[in-house]
Amino acid sequence: MDAKPVIRLEGVEKVYQTGEVAVKAVRGVSLTVRRGEFAAVMGASGSGKSTLMNLIGCLDRPTAGRYWLDGEEVGELTKNELSQVRNQRLGFVFQGFNLLARTSALENVELPLLYSPHGHGRRELRRRSLAALEQVGLAARAGHHPSQLSGGQQQRVAIARALVNEPALLLADEPTGNLDTRTSLEIMAIFQALNEKGMTILMVTHEPDIARYCRREIVMRDGRIIRDEPVADRLAAAAELAHAWNPEDAP
Repeated sequence: MDAKPVIRLEGVEKVYQTGEVAVKAVRGVSLTVRRGEFAAVMGASGSGKSTLMNLIGCLDRPTAGRYWLDGEEVGELTKNELSQVRNQRLGFVFQGFNLLARTSALENVELPLLYSPHGHGRRELRRRSLAALEQVGLAARAGHHPSQLSGGQQQRVAIARALVNEPALLLADEPTGNLDTRTSLEIMAIFQALNEKGMTILMVTHEPDIARYCRREIVMRDGRIIRDEPVADRLAAAAELAHAWNPEDAP
C-alpha cells in the first residue's frame, strides 16, 4: 500500500455559535488516512462524525486546525477552488441517492463530468460514464430512469457517479441506511471490491454490522476520537461478502 496520506488533520476543531452558546462539534481531532485504506467513522448521534465528514469533504471549514487533502492544504482555498476540489478529488455517496428523477442512469453519472474544467467531449463523457456503471454492474441499465431501478441499483448508480472523475477519496455517509440487509451487503461488497483495487474510502455509519466490513474503525464521542483500530473480524466479514455480489452476475 502506498504510504502517502490522502487525509491529514492536525488539531481540527469546529465550533457552531447558537445564540450566545458556543457548541464544539469537533474538538482537536488529528487523523491520518493513507492511500488504499477503508475506514469507518462511528459514533452516536451528536458525536461529531457527520461534522467531521463535512470538514473532510470540504463542505464546511474548520474553526481551528489544519487539513491536507492528497498533499494540499485546503484551509485557505477560495470557494471556487474548494468547489473544484470537491468535483475533481472527492466522490460522495449519501444515504439518499440524490439522483435526478427525469434523467437516465447514464446521464446521472455524467453530471460531475459536466462541471469538470477539462471540457470532455460527448464521446468521452459516455465512455467514462459507462465504464463507471460497469464497475458497479449496471452498464445494462444505463438507459433506465431512477423510478425503474431498485433502491440498491439506485445506490450503485450513485456510487458510479462518485467514481466517474476518478477521485482520490470516496466519502460515503450512511450509504446503506435506506437499504435492506441483503442489499446492504451487496453495496459493501462493491466498496470492498473498489478498495481492493486501491480506492481510498471513508464511510460514516452507526451500524456495527456494516463497519466490520471495513479495514479500520474510528469511533467518536463528544467531538473527539476515542478509539482508532483495525477491524478485528474483517477476514471473516470479507469471506461473507465474497458471495454477496459479483458484477458479472448483477442484473
